[in-house]
Amino acid sequence: MAIEKLLIANRGEIAVRIIRAARELGVATVQVYSKADKDSLAVRLADETVEIGPPQASKSYLNQAVILDAARSTGADAIHPGYGFLAENAEFAAAVEAAGLIFVGPTAQSIRLMGDKVAAREAAASAGVPTVPGSQGRLDSAEAAFALVERTGFPVMIKAAAGGGGRGIRIARSAEEFHHLMPQAQAEALAAFGDGGLYVEKLIEGARHIEVQVLGDGHDVIHCYERECSLQRRRQKVWEEAPSPSLASPIREKLCTSAVALAQAVNYRGAGTLEYLYDDRTHEFYFLEMNTRIQVEHPVTEMVTGIDLVREMIRIAGGERLRIRQDQVRVSGHSIEVRINAEDPAKNFMPNPGTVSALGVPAGDGVRFDSMLYQGYTVPPFYDSLLGKLIVHDKDRPSAIRKLECALAELNVEGLATTKPLHQALARDADVQAGRFHTAWLEPWLESHTAALAASSPTAKVAP
Repeated sequence: MAIEKLLIANRGEIAVRIIRAARELGVATVQVYSKADKDSLAVRLADETVEIGPPQASKSYLNQAVILDAARSTGADAIHPGYGFLAENAEFAAAVEAAGLIFVGPTAQSIRLMGDKVAAREAAASAGVPTVPGSQGRLDSAEAAFALVERTGFPVMIKAAAGGGGRGIRIARSAEEFHHLMPQAQAEALAAFGDGGLYVEKLIEGARHIEVQVLGDGHDVIHCYERECSLQRRRQKVWEEAPSPSLASPIREKLCTSAVALAQAVNYRGAGTLEYLYDDRTHEFYFLEMNTRIQVEHPVTEMVTGIDLVREMIRIAGGERLRIRQDQVRVSGHSIEVRINAEDPAKNFMPNPGTVSALGVPAGDGVRFDSMLYQGYTVPPFYDSLLGKLIVHDKDRPSAIRKLECALAELNVEGLATTKPLHQALARDADVQAGRFHTAWLEPWLESHTAALAASSPTAKVAP
């Protein structure tokens, strides 16, 4: 059945994005919010709003019972989880459906299967998708892990079986480091995800991070090509683009075909992303994990394909079959997205929430700013520092980088420090312009550019 009223179980820029997509489909919206978000843009835009608790996420945006109560009290027939919070929580997806509501996303079974990295690796192997050499199952003891490492050799990555976001990961380059880091990774995984299970992978040094966007209806799956997400700080993406500047057409086709095969194997429904490591020296790629939700960086795919992924998610959840055939998906031009965070480059990217005293948003053909900001809005200190995403599109990558520089110059967020100076410096960098980077490239670059970033930050002190 078509969705008539959609509850958004999230906040910030993704909540705004979902509200706008729903409105374009003629779907009424309900925005839940914590006390800290009562003045948010999403609350201003939604048709109905429900306060669900105090600022702490555990008592509001992660409180499944109160969100389900809000859906029932407002007559919502569907819930969109956005990204983060409950987006990849299989129990929540099951609870939504048990309540007779529609979960805008994959089934609880798919979330559970692909959310466990070990199970996802096993599913990938069964579908013929290459995985990084490493453990075939969960490693619940240091002895079993070290026995495996002795066979694969160093360096290795020790990773949490559950969760993501770069937490629970350690890199060991020797037996001594391994024995020191294994308990740390186990403790962090247990604290962050309530699951101390680990697995071990061979570290592919100098690899790039490539991900493939898929759409499925539970029967058929298509891909919407790939995104390059190798520019990362502390394993968090800061700059994404589509298509990848590193892939030749035959590799691109092979990579995207493998993503469809894996998504098809788990009867995937909705929008999802399969992440890979790519070694551009050997041209080999390895499956990492699947994100069973919409991604922060989805706009670059939308810009180059013309497909509105959020609208398609809502349509599919409402019972529609895929309206797009694979041969209808075409890539046109190049798109880049940079994440504008409330962080101060002059102070080691320390979170810097505050009140937006003035706001200037860039505009023009091929320029998009997905954000939660408005002049006078006070950014609360309780959540992720992402304020919005600046996205540009042009005929080719050099043109897109030039357009990005112009859009960044036009972007003005006064009253708080942002990561704008980082992206301006990256756009001017010769290696970035040439596409010469990998997942470990940005950290040493930042060390060598600390002084320049500090000097360009709005918070930098001006000498008298």
